[in-house]
Amino acid sequence: MDYSLPILPTISTTFIVLSAIFVAIGWGQIRKRKIDAHKKTMTLAGICATIFFIIYMSRTIFIGNTAFGGPDEIKIYYTIFLIFHVTLATTGAVFGIISLISGYKNKLAVHRKLGPITSIIWFFTAITGVVVYLLLYVFYHGGETTSTIKAILGS
Repeated sequence: MDYSLPILPTISTTFIVLSAIFVAIGWGQIRKRKIDAHKKTMTLAGICATIFFIIYMSRTIFIGNTAFGGPDEIKIYYTIFLIFHVTLATTGAVFGIISLISGYKNKLAVHRKLGPITSIIWFFTAITGVVVYLLLYVFYHGGETTSTIKAILGS
């Protein structure tokens, strides 16, 4: 293969993986009752997820999404997998925001119930996100891209 990986998707995928790693570290810290370390680590996880989101949305708006460039025979499976990933990511993001806010506000009953669920969803989000990245940019050449702005303006 003679092509280079696209920089923005590579950076954004790195940040989502970092966020999942920080969530795993934070989970271990809270199990050991290291509350201050847990707060700092989970804040880092949230920051990494936010950086991912900013890069992803900026790329989506200004450059566009990359269509699946693999074989037509597996495109339907990729699409189903992508829908699963987007559903996980959206759910994980909402739960993540609620988990962070409930933790910061010391609403620990909510935080203790939601935190572990959020973490598991986030681990699957990161894993499926890496698979989407691999399918779009590593295993197959990405397809066409059209920016949201160009699509809206018709240029």
